[in-house]
Amino acid sequence: MKNTRFARTALVIAAGAMLATGLHITLADAAKDSKAGDGGKSLFAPPKVARDYWPTKDWKVKKPEELGMSSAKLKAVEDYAFTRVGPEAERRGIRTDGLVIIKNGYLVYEKYAGGFDKDRVHLTWSVSKSFTNALYGIAAKEGRLKIADPAFKYYKALDRGDHRKITIDHLLRMSSGLYSNETYEASPLKSTVNAMLFTTGHKDMAAYAASQDFEAPPGEKWEYASPTPNLLMAMLKNTMSAAEYDRYPWDKLFNVIGMKNAVWERDAAGTFVGSSYVFATPRDMAKFGYLFLNDGTWEGKRILPEGWVRYSTTLAPGYLKTKLDAEDRKDANYGALWWLNMGVPEMDLPPVYPDAPRDMFMALGHWSQMIFVIPSLDMVIAYTGDTREKSSFDRNRFLKMIIDSIGK
Repeated sequence: MKNTRFARTALVIAAGAMLATGLHITLADAAKDSKAGDGGKSLFAPPKVARDYWPTKDWKVKKPEELGMSSAKLKAVEDYAFTRVGPEAERRGIRTDGLVIIKNGYLVYEKYAGGFDKDRVHLTWSVSKSFTNALYGIAAKEGRLKIADPAFKYYKALDRGDHRKITIDHLLRMSSGLYSNETYEASPLKSTVNAMLFTTGHKDMAAYAASQDFEAPPGEKWEYASPTPNLLMAMLKNTMSAAEYDRYPWDKLFNVIGMKNAVWERDAAGTFVGSSYVFATPRDMAKFGYLFLNDGTWEGKRILPEGWVRYSTTLAPGYLKTKLDAEDRKDANYGALWWLNMGVPEMDLPPVYPDAPRDMFMALGHWSQMIFVIPSLDMVIAYTGDTREKSSFDRNRFLKMIIDSIGK
């Protein structure tokens, strides 16, 4: 088992180095030559279909039965997800605000609650991290940066000591080695994410991230860290003029795929808060998932560089090297600012959602903001909510119910 793990780890590291040298990512070719298993590769394969339209202006709607799905079974999903319990002020149980299901490129289910509708945006919290991933893919395609570049090249505060060893790739894969304590309500005084968003670091979140000392050498430990994407967004700002940065998310992403209602808030330093502050509707969140479902292409044009989605959905090398604590073992696996459902057998980690396909990847945010991309089913699920009691919402059951609505 030890030799197998070493082989997988070596493959991922080598593949990551190769992909960083240019825009045409060779990760898939490297994985094909290995017998090491799934730990060193992505499970992503885009649906092999010719799209008959693109939802830039809006989603076209079809009845579930037109696409081999059951309305009755989707009604059972609705009953599970939208039934609220207890007084509203107590915020107990499952609190779904919006749900959109896309199958084969068509909207087959949509419902809202909690005062939301199809045009009212919702705070997506850490789903924002996957938007940061997309902007880095676009910037790499434009030649503004390479993911193998040292981070200090784009952020002067990192030009010191071992901080010079941190690369963009390390940051995208949550493997910088910088200290992080990703606790929220349970331990607010020790939480780096709370300090960054609300207290010590809120005026300049990237500076707060860069000020942290190391808990491990860069690339040697995976640690979920919300400060990281804000450092990335400040670095991106330094590759262009202020006017370009002002418009970059809209000109290069939101307007391109028709995310007409998207909002992205900044901190006092003028940096887009890449960890947490994208606001979007479920319809627009589904468009973002659809971009990744279709391998980064839209209306016949390549928006993300070739191989970017495979890179994003490949297990982070540092993850394989990390002894996860009990809580992290309950979570999904991690790629590059996207969560993965692949499971890691050599770490005794089954897929976190066993009744969903292993090729599913996810953008996940606080209080159950979620985008599920399922290439093998040609499906995107966008969900917003206010579920404070995490244990009340069985996501695997929720996904299974949706998947079971598809006729066999």
